[in-house]
Amino acid sequence: MQVLTVLPQVLSFVDEVPEANDVKAGWVGFAIFIGLILAVAFLGWSLVKQLRKVDAAEDAGLYDPSDRKPVQMPEQAPERPQS
Repeated sequence: MQVLTVLPQVLSFVDEVPEANDVKAGWVGFAIFIGLILAVAFLGWSLVKQLRKVDAAEDAGLYDPSDRKPVQMPEQAPERPQS
């Protein structure tokens, strides 16, 4: 039980809030942010490029056609005879 009585006192020394003038955004954070944006853009561009290659290879017949899933057309309700 001693830990529960000492812990709030210890946390008050550790958890000091910095002054407003001490905290500011820097160029390093901005550079990391821009780098992440560029990385996501590059990954998107690369994905589209690879998907286009796959489509071209499929159109050229490089894949086994038996691997394709059959396209199922939605069933239409049978027409009722007019009485």
